[in-house]
Amino acid sequence: MAIELLHSIKSIKATASLSTTPYLFVNIDSNGQVVAAGNGGDAIGVIQDKPGAGDPSLVCGPGDITKVTCGGSFNPGDYVQSNASGQAVKAVSGSIILGKALSAGANAFLADILFQPRGAKL
Repeated sequence: MAIELLHSIKSIKATASLSTTPYLFVNIDSNGQVVAAGNGGDAIGVIQDKPGAGDPSLVCGPGDITKVTCGGSFNPGDYVQSNASGQAVKAVSGSIILGKALSAGANAFLADILFQPRGAKL
């Protein structure tokens, strides 16, 4: 199942190159630019492209259904978090929940999620 429903795409510059992998969880750094989200940390959205350093990146926001690059396995209905590379993995205790899986995920593949950061730890 491949679906996307994007309501709010913003263009925000990337601090470093994110050109090797699209669909990563991202956050804002102290320069006001996007960087890959950290392990179990917060995120403002999922990038939809592969920006180079200093290039604008398209970022979807909360409530959007989007693809995400997986860093591990999870099942539909599982809560997901970011790993250290900004990839989606099954949420574990102590991590910030970033969304809910709509399809199964497997390492290095794309999965569909509802990006719905909860600002709360599992």
